[in-house]
Amino acid sequence: MPPTLIIQLLRRWRRRPALPALGLAAALALSLWPGHPGEPSDRQLKNILARDFLQMHTRNTPTTYYEGREGPTGFEYELVRRFAAHLGVSLALREDHHIASVLDAVRREGDLGAAALPLTPALDGVIFSRPILELQPVVVYRRGMAPVTGPDRLASLSLGTLAGAGTGQVLRELKTDYPTLTWRESEELEVAELLRLIEDERLDAAVIFEHQFRLNRMFFPRVERGFPLGEPLSMAWAFPAEGGLALAEKANDFLQTLRDEGALDAVIASYFGHDDYLEYVGARTFIKHTHARLPTYTELFREAARQTGFDWKLLAAVGYQESHWDPEATSPTGVRGLMMLTLPTAGDLGVSNRLDPAQSIDGGARYLRELKDRLPESIEGEDRLFMAMAAYNVGLGHLYDARRITENRGGNPDRWEDVRESLPLLQEREWHSQTRYGYARGGEPVIYVRNIRRYHEILSYVDRSQQQFYLLNARLPDPEESHDINLSPAPGQ
Repeated sequence: MPPTLIIQLLRRWRRRPALPALGLAAALALSLWPGHPGEPSDRQLKNILARDFLQMHTRNTPTTYYEGREGPTGFEYELVRRFAAHLGVSLALREDHHIASVLDAVRREGDLGAAALPLTPALDGVIFSRPILELQPVVVYRRGMAPVTGPDRLASLSLGTLAGAGTGQVLRELKTDYPTLTWRESEELEVAELLRLIEDERLDAAVIFEHQFRLNRMFFPRVERGFPLGEPLSMAWAFPAEGGLALAEKANDFLQTLRDEGALDAVIASYFGHDDYLEYVGARTFIKHTHARLPTYTELFREAARQTGFDWKLLAAVGYQESHWDPEATSPTGVRGLMMLTLPTAGDLGVSNRLDPAQSIDGGARYLRELKDRLPESIEGEDRLFMAMAAYNVGLGHLYDARRITENRGGNPDRWEDVRESLPLLQEREWHSQTRYGYARGGEPVIYVRNIRRYHEILSYVDRSQQQFYLLNARLPDPEESHDINLSPAPGQ
């Protein structure tokens, strides 16, 4: 992915009222800034408006920015995107950073750093916004170890954390009470890689933030949450101190408005409030929905299957995984309908109303067919189907990245069994930094395909059972008829 991605934003967002006062560092800087009292310098803001774009420095992680199924996404990306639209400018994105380099880039280039940065008021050359999100440090450890329930256990463990994230400072404060405590910090790793080190028994434990664990726990089942460590920190945006305070003030006003209107809490909940949506639903619940919801859409799935050549039960399984057969389902990122089509995909498919079940099912089936047809001819059989389903979830670009990783690791990029081992590596900086499309929540398509296969198996079993039941009924005599039943063959047979 190019280091700078210019993303043209919608310019006409409703103007929103303002956020509380400036953060502590900004307020202090305002009191000391040369010039007219109460009139902050606006050089940086004027430059942004003149050039018509806002420069964002960030990291390629699930909490900040990544290329998702519907395009660019991530908690802080979403907020900065809205802020740029609020200013009436486009957004220029640099995502090839770690925490320290984000701050360096803000000092040298501006305009804004948004990368799960801990609010550090005394940091040289940087002004921070007001707090955006509470960051609660937690200890996580490998499942199967003796429970890690307090700080007294940490000194005997191999422990890791991310440099610059704020968790290192929490550990340094803890060391005053536990002098033998040691740990390793890394600027190059990200949270998913720390969790992988724990699963691989190269670390016993790590200190990360609560919301980061919730986002990643599905993909690292051998990692257990331990206990909260220290007081919560605050996530904030960083601005260059030399650029003036007007941009920070605009950001604070904007963030306060989001908070006052409840929009900030809604964005937080959409990204961090639901960490179990991919978990496999029990067979009993699924069967209940096959009786309560599926009959309404069965013929639509059958018709879509006739048009695209898929098994209708497979399309139904995809629909259940996407929306639980809810035609009005809407994701926080704007994917909608029973088959959860993005707006651009719906437009390409000629779907005018994503909430219309007939259009959604037809569009989703044609999109899956298109993805399957676009895959290289070398991918055959079920491997081709499973990779098409994975692309439906994560996008073709990320699937191709995983295939290249598979090949680099000595696997077969045409086999789903090998590619599914590589997809979760897109969560790790060591691997996604080498790819074209960067970070992806690569564990999701693995679970996604697994779930659809299970749902399809259940639907196929139910369908076979019903057919056998109907055949059996067809052979039984009508109880209203009064005649004898011969249980032995008639003469001559």
